Amino acid sequence: MKYRDYYEILGVSKEATQDQIKKAYRKLAKKYHPDANPGDKKAEEKFKEINEAYEVLGNEEKRKKYDQLGSAFNFTDGFDFDPSNFGFNRGNVRYEYRTTGSRGFSDFFDMFFGDGGIDLDDLFFSGRRNGFSNKGFTANPFGGFQQSLRGEDKEAEIKISVTDGLLGTEKHISIETPNGRKTLSVKIPKGIQPGGKIRLAGQGGKGINGGPNGDLILVVRFKEDEYELKGYDIIQKIEVKPWVAALGGEVTVRTPESKIIVNIPKGIRSGGNIRIPGKGYYNSIGGRGDLYIQVNINNPEFLSPKQLELFRQLKELDERSIR
Repeated sequence: MKYRDYYEILGVSKEATQDQIKKAYRKLAKKYHPDANPGDKKAEEKFKEINEAYEVLGNEEKRKKYDQLGSAFNFTDGFDFDPSNFGFNRGNVRYEYRTTGSRGFSDFFDMFFGDGGIDLDDLFFSGRRNGFSNKGFTANPFGGFQQSLRGEDKEAEIKISVTDGLLGTEKHISIETPNGRKTLSVKIPKGIQPGGKIRLAGQGGKGINGGPNGDLILVVRFKEDEYELKGYDIIQKIEVKPWVAALGGEVTVRTPESKIIVNIPKGIRSGGNIRIPGKGYYNSIGGRGDLYIQVNINNPEFLSPKQLELFRQLKELDERSIR
């Protein structure tokens, strides 16, 4: 069973007033009403979610109990909330729950706010009783959920450059943790693959009842910059002057690892590639792809009078050859 964050569903903060909650509900209900979205199953499900959320948050008494549940365990929307995992602190007491599926709402709603579900007063104040009355639950008289649970693992993306991945580096990222926003240092291992994962222990969801925090898993994505990754090959674009492309020559190129001298072949066309074997990205078995230097011809924006004269002579020669 999934925990439902009703505040998130309605798009309001936990400090929202009842009027703000009502306003948000009406706006969303109008947007996703079945009459406005005939045949749209996703809109229909969204409409049910909105009504379920308002059924709780729009009722001050239910909202108060819901807030108690949320603050006690710090659940987040979608958390796998299996009530049978929350035992009570005497013996191996377990309990069962049955729901009636009221109005098409989620099992989470039916568990805590539906007919025959948990009485949240019993849940939080069971120390005053000997157990849950007529709700199908058994609890110890000292009450409450006592089992410690590990927090959820969270997943996020981290974008790095081809150079970062090729050489390895250290990045600083700002994230929201169970203890607030903080800056973390992340080591990017040399040769990490696109889609590779970096696990930061204890930086995920907050543990429940003193349990350990979950982990934060960073999925590596490569951003586009001066280097492009195609498979295990690296594409690097350079610009050369027209006369270098026509006559050939040597140019200095700064690659991800170092500066190298590249021989430009005579008569190369714009978009032509020069292959540097074994200087590409690491593959999964430690080998490397190739580096491709892609040549683009760049006409100078400003030419000296002598250069202009030479281009005129070149043009005349070209026209004569056509005649």
